[in-house]
Amino acid sequence: MPSPTVIWFRRDLRTADHPALLSAAERAESALALFVLDDKLLRNAGPARTDHLHRCLRALDAQLDGRLHVVRGNPVAVVPEIARAVGAGSVHVSADYGPYGRKRDAAVEEALGDVEFVRSGSPYAVAPGRVRKGDGTPFKVFTPFRRAWTEHGWRKPAATDASTVDWVARRGGERLPDVEPVADPLPLWEKFRDERLPDYKTARDRPDLDATSRLSPYLRWGLLHPRTLLAELGDGEGDATFRSELAWREFYADVLWHRPETASKNYDPKFDRMEHDSDDGRFRAWQEGKTGYPIVDAGMRQLLAEGWMHNRVRMIVASFLVKDLHLPWWMGAKHFMDHLVDGDLASNQHGWQWVAGSGTDASPFFRVFNPVTQGEKFDPSGDYVRRYVPELRDVRGKQVHQPHDPIVDHAHERQVALARYGAIKS
Repeated sequence: MPSPTVIWFRRDLRTADHPALLSAAERAESALALFVLDDKLLRNAGPARTDHLHRCLRALDAQLDGRLHVVRGNPVAVVPEIARAVGAGSVHVSADYGPYGRKRDAAVEEALGDVEFVRSGSPYAVAPGRVRKGDGTPFKVFTPFRRAWTEHGWRKPAATDASTVDWVARRGGERLPDVEPVADPLPLWEKFRDERLPDYKTARDRPDLDATSRLSPYLRWGLLHPRTLLAELGDGEGDATFRSELAWREFYADVLWHRPETASKNYDPKFDRMEHDSDDGRFRAWQEGKTGYPIVDAGMRQLLAEGWMHNRVRMIVASFLVKDLHLPWWMGAKHFMDHLVDGDLASNQHGWQWVAGSGTDASPFFRVFNPVTQGEKFDPSGDYVRRYVPELRDVRGKQVHQPHDPIVDHAHERQVALARYGAIKS
């Protein structure tokens, strides 16, 4: 039989709308489906993220009738080894634009030698680096990026499914844990599109309501492609707002592509001079949801319980860490990446920098979220807090948002934060 090609899955754990499958089908009738458990990536993932990945892999394996070949090791070594073992003339991937992924893929391509390394598509509707200002420089502000991104447009979804190529089986490899596969995200998308999207513009900031898509974990691992969603959006206000949220994801990927060092460093270097505190006790209280500020504690406990947190609450808890506890944004960003099942390096790091004031298109540092008024505004009946902070379930209405034995005084810490910002802003 003719030798198969290899399709190396990474952040594209699906068979629908998959350009790399089309590319592989042009070169061979059959393919080996490969996933590499890369310890360098997994060592910083907490149990929730690892479990979610295993469940995503189970879902992909089911689509392939049990033919997903999973191995553990350094991709630079194992991908060429497997390609040569099956006699593949090419290895097909969706392009990776992250700092680590770009270096890894360059090393794999070199190690493959005469075996062709083919990049087709990406996790984004528009590849990072593609949309630029008229003078060729990257965008630093979201709104003009979104405008140019929209004008640039994107391809229609690729017509692929599990039958696009014949999948070959290979013995050996890692045995996946016996976990339940994740649900098919398409019905979740269709339910959100049909029932909640019309009110999305106003309802998305309410953590007490089931008003968001909850699709970020599926986008993170590519069980859905954003282009699939964009193709079904209309002209309503909710559609426009959701399209803008997808654009934020693409904007941050573009920023990280141009400035890979900002995964760990301030985009705005003047914030390198910002004075930070060092208080392990307060950091643990924040991590565990024991700050005494109910909306903060609810969000942090939701993160620990579910591996997810409502986006409005992510901003509230981030502001509290940076501007009430005066701890550096990267401590919070790492905690999020350890626990979020949708943890995406570009969106996470630059979302934190937006709150901290140090990033591109950042929120002004002097915008210090008041955790009490934020709770009263966006959780007006207190249902969100009572859901995750059981000791407050007997407190009715907005009263639930009042601090109880808080670890800091917000009004005082706000003045401290503004004074420290004043020392660096010139």
